[in-house]
Amino acid sequence: MPNNDTDTSDDALSDISEDTAIDSPSKDDSNQKTIRELLEEDSGKSVFVNRNLVEPDTIIDEERIVGRDDQLQAVIAYLKPALRDERPPNMLLYGPSGTGKSLIVNAVCGQIVELCESQDINFGVISLNCQPITTLDRAVYKLVETVAKDVGVDIGVPATGVSTEQKYERLYDLINTYYDSVIFILDEIDLLIGREDEPAYSKLLYQLSRAGKTDTIHGTVSVAALTNDPKFMENVDGRSESSFNPEDIPFSDYDANQLREILEHRRDAFRNGTLSDDVIPLVAAFAAQSHGDARKGIDLFRKAGDLANRQNDDVVTESHVRDSQDEVDKDRMLTQIEGLSTQKKISLYATAAVAVHTAHATTSVPSPVGYQVYKWITELLDADQMTRETYIKYVKELNTYGIVNAERKSRGRGQGMHMEFSFSDNPRPILDLLAEDSRLTAIAGETEHLKTIAQTRMQKFESS
Repeated sequence: MPNNDTDTSDDALSDISEDTAIDSPSKDDSNQKTIRELLEEDSGKSVFVNRNLVEPDTIIDEERIVGRDDQLQAVIAYLKPALRDERPPNMLLYGPSGTGKSLIVNAVCGQIVELCESQDINFGVISLNCQPITTLDRAVYKLVETVAKDVGVDIGVPATGVSTEQKYERLYDLINTYYDSVIFILDEIDLLIGREDEPAYSKLLYQLSRAGKTDTIHGTVSVAALTNDPKFMENVDGRSESSFNPEDIPFSDYDANQLREILEHRRDAFRNGTLSDDVIPLVAAFAAQSHGDARKGIDLFRKAGDLANRQNDDVVTESHVRDSQDEVDKDRMLTQIEGLSTQKKISLYATAAVAVHTAHATTSVPSPVGYQVYKWITELLDADQMTRETYIKYVKELNTYGIVNAERKSRGRGQGMHMEFSFSDNPRPILDLLAEDSRLTAIAGETEHLKTIAQTRMQKFESS
């Protein structure tokens, strides 16, 4: 039935339009600025003069490399043969995050490329960050993609629909056509686990280090593997270890003085007079608390400057640093967890579920219990089910991110050993965050069942 109180005639609508036009301020009368005006407002004002210098992954000049003389000299010595068109040895660079591994090897390789060009030698640097890559096939495709982009040709193989062997063949063909010698830089190599029993990184190291020896690649081939794990080679199979056979280059944490020097060497990223005296010491102190991670220090240095710009402040101060650090702490766990592979998310979810749904939320989770819950979740999700050893490896890796602490425990004489996992912070937000992943949504409707499983498995473990 029509509503007689509402006038919808053309005259009424016209009156509304006219009233609106009268009441709405015109552009000339309004104080509201357009998007363009807001973007152009103070567009030339910034505390930075060269912001790229405080981007953590920027390849910097050698005079800015601080506190890594021994490692720098080692990499130079090992790569020098490339200048004589001879094969450099393979290298394993290991140490905590942000201690200069990528910085050093990329800086030296950049100089090698220039010097080789002057001698009419085409030296190729083929870099791969293994962290976001889940399979060997994907890793080989990314290597092909990197080379094709560098030399300006089509990739030549599809990402899917062809075998890994065909991708290797395309990679080798591109290298033989466009390079005289190459170095593969495999960053975070330990994170390339794959989906099979043998880790994908073992297969990749074997194939690449063997390619030059078998003349599959006609020129010289060197492989530089970068990892945070000092025991990485213990997990590489014997055949791959023999073929790779690297020279070890260890990297230690930066101390507070080295971190301050690193930041001082990037002070010129900022305009003169825009840094208060307490900024660099405070940023260095925060970075020292993060296990001497220079990357985090440089990142915080930049974020403090960005915050000053957003607030239209002319000087970066202690308050900008502290506010930026608060944001870093808040975002860190979210970013790290979102970047995990599905299998690592399931492993983390299972472990956190035991902590939340039993009386162990503030103590620790025995790995046998966590693995039983992990198996139940994989069956619920119809996901691949890894071995207990792989589950433990995945959860132990989270120690690198500061999410989970791992400790080997004994149950007493004759009872054997097991790993126990504890959480640095309340595990409940971890469950909530992981539940938002579309691949894990099926768990949300099984909370009570999951709770029962966790409690039952814990009781059985404790009574056995």
